[in-house]
Amino acid sequence: MRQWNLHSPATHVQALDGLIGLMGQKDFEAHFLPHLQDVVPAASYSIYRTGRQCVPTRFMSASWGVADNTQACWNAYLSGPQKSDQTLAAPTMESGHAMLCHITDKEIPAQHKALVYEPHGMKERLSVIQQEAASVFAINFYRHVHQRPFTDTHLSDLASLAPVLLTLVRKQITLFAPQVVTSARDVHHWIDKLRAFNPTLTEREVDVCARLLTGMTQDGIAGDLGLSLATIKTYRNRAFARLGIHFKSQLFSLFLH
Repeated sequence: MRQWNLHSPATHVQALDGLIGLMGQKDFEAHFLPHLQDVVPAASYSIYRTGRQCVPTRFMSASWGVADNTQACWNAYLSGPQKSDQTLAAPTMESGHAMLCHITDKEIPAQHKALVYEPHGMKERLSVIQQEAASVFAINFYRHVHQRPFTDTHLSDLASLAPVLLTLVRKQITLFAPQVVTSARDVHHWIDKLRAFNPTLTEREVDVCARLLTGMTQDGIAGDLGLSLATIKTYRNRAFARLGIHFKSQLFSLFLH
């Protein structure tokens, strides 16, 4: 018979114990980063899904020791950088494969840096990414200007925890995050949500946005409502103006974060 002693750094054990104890609770989002400070000392984090062929969705985010601007960062990301973001791209990755991704502000594309990083004092990102069929799922940790750069030890420690973190985070999302309604049969669900969110929306504006939220195309909405495509675009633009947004991805963000 062969036997081995198993050793894990105490900081890893404490971090995982703390996160496991928060599973299924709302506090998981706020306490996720503090529990991991000894492993990866970041000032903010975000967990999201992105990609050219998916609706970008932010599941969780928060800050530690600084003002929480993660929602503003996400909105800035959706305003332009998300459309061409290749900083998490890994063309050779197969679906389900996970890896670590490290990038500094010097490597970030100009628009991404100007809209997201510089206004919010971020200098560096360390990410655990997992390839999905048509998207990338990412757990991102951000170093801010007042912090020292991530070290090789931080990268190594996060790499060792990455598989467990992915499992815990995905389970938390399943247990707590709101479920996305994508069926056209659920138009009335979104109509109620939209009316409650912004009562100034007109009936037709609500009709169009509700169908966008179910995943229908503008052509499909035109056929469903018996209106021209140009009219659908007009109602969409008016609704977006009332909601203070410019893109469909931002509409999803209002209800799916």
